[in-house]
Amino acid sequence: MAHTREQQLAAFDRLLTVMDELREKCPWDKKQTFESLRQNTIEETYELATALLQNDMNEIAKELGDVLLHVIFYAKIGSEMGAFDIADVCNKIADKLIFRHPHVYGEYAANNAKEVCEMWEQVKLKEKGGNKTVLAGIPEALPALVKAYRIQDKVANVGFDWEKREDVWDKVKEEIAEFEAEVENMDEEKATEEMGDLFFALVNAARLYNVRPDNALEKTNTKFIRRFNYIEQKAKEKGQSLKEMTLSEMEALWQEAKTQTNHY
Repeated sequence: MAHTREQQLAAFDRLLTVMDELREKCPWDKKQTFESLRQNTIEETYELATALLQNDMNEIAKELGDVLLHVIFYAKIGSEMGAFDIADVCNKIADKLIFRHPHVYGEYAANNAKEVCEMWEQVKLKEKGGNKTVLAGIPEALPALVKAYRIQDKVANVGFDWEKREDVWDKVKEEIAEFEAEVENMDEEKATEEMGDLFFALVNAARLYNVRPDNALEKTNTKFIRRFNYIEQKAKEKGQSLKEMTLSEMEALWQEAKTQTNHY
């Protein structure tokens, strides 16, 4: 059920009140700092990412709440330090959104999402205190797969991209050949470098075909786990350990798992 704006604001006010009370009365909440909460924030963000991939609305709402709690917590600590509070947090992001959407709040015209993305990169370079170079805003701590996608997306928005997306496959094939050559040469360092180049080319291909590589790989991870768990389960039912099974026996169960469309 959709809530009115008044109900939404009341719920947000309730959360702020609960945070104030916990910070005052709970020994654990009292002693938390930016640094002590950081790892928990990372974990909560990954849990939200998992719920989003599963498209579980109940879990998404729950995990969004956990992430929001951390935003409120950091703002509370900031207010105690006299540095900022939740109003500053909200106003800063609202100001940024308005500045970065001149096609909504100004006279700039954008007819599609691609034009908006291209415009964003130019606006961010002009933004006071914003990015000084195209790639400056990419966090160093991003997972490598996500970082590669963001790098490619940003440079594409300023025109550094393939003229035809089909051309990327020649690059992928080239990188495969270069990796194979270094494996043949038994040069581990160069092979590692070439594998990185191959990953980068594949991420580029994914981007050009509107596939998020991190989401795609995580779905494959989940699928592999389900199917391998099937093999392990069937082995236990037969009174075998996996090490006692032959590769051909495991492969047969793997193919069997693949036919279990609903679950495996």
